[in-house]
Amino acid sequence: MPFSLRLPRSLERQGWKVKIRDRERLEPPHVSIIRGTRVWRVDLRTGKFMDIEPDAADVAGEVKAEVYGAWVMLQQRWDAIYPGNPVQSKENDNE
Repeated sequence: MPFSLRLPRSLERQGWKVKIRDRERLEPPHVSIIRGTRVWRVDLRTGKFMDIEPDAADVAGEVKAEVYGAWVMLQQRWDAIYPGNPVQSKENDNE
């Protein structure tokens, strides 16, 4: 069951979406920022963008603020969807 973060209407009208997608249980926990065909993945453990392309600088500051403002809730949603691959894994507990 996917999850979509509710964005302000102005951002939605510009085509921005923020989702935790289906079938990603084997990947590192992340949230996807989507605009058109472009997708940026943000690691829910580190807060860093996971891919070199597309450039993270192309994500609107307002979208980044919405994602980081909902950070704990996004982590909780990931854990609810993918309990076998939680954000706070046992491997990360030793860091």
